[in-house]
Amino acid sequence: MPSLPTKSTRLMVRLARYGCTNRPFYHIVVIPNRSPRNGRIIEQLGTYDPMPNMNNERLLSINFERLRKRIADGVFMSKPVEQLVGLAGFYPIHPMSYIKAERQRNKLDTKQKKDETAEES
Repeated sequence: MPSLPTKSTRLMVRLARYGCTNRPFYHIVVIPNRSPRNGRIIEQLGTYDPMPNMNNERLLSINFERLRKRIADGVFMSKPVEQLVGLAGFYPIHPMSYIKAERQRNKLDTKQKKDETAEES
């Protein structure tokens, strides 16, 4: 029976940034854990466009069959990828997603309260 790979030789799924300076675009890739930023990509599993389009949508495409196979092989995912996959419905929703949503709601509420007080003055 083959032993599981150690953490230093494992693979990880993470976001690789592409695109221009003010226009990011990400590939969801499988890379070695030892040297994650040297450009050695083993497999591309999908893409993520964080900039909202004209319908205010952020586009995400993932090959779930390949992701399922990689998870079965023992890869681990970075937190941003876990959040995206959770929001896509493949994984349970990451706790940080709830925290982020609450912070955005609070920010919106304080902005609306400031606008209301400015209108009354």
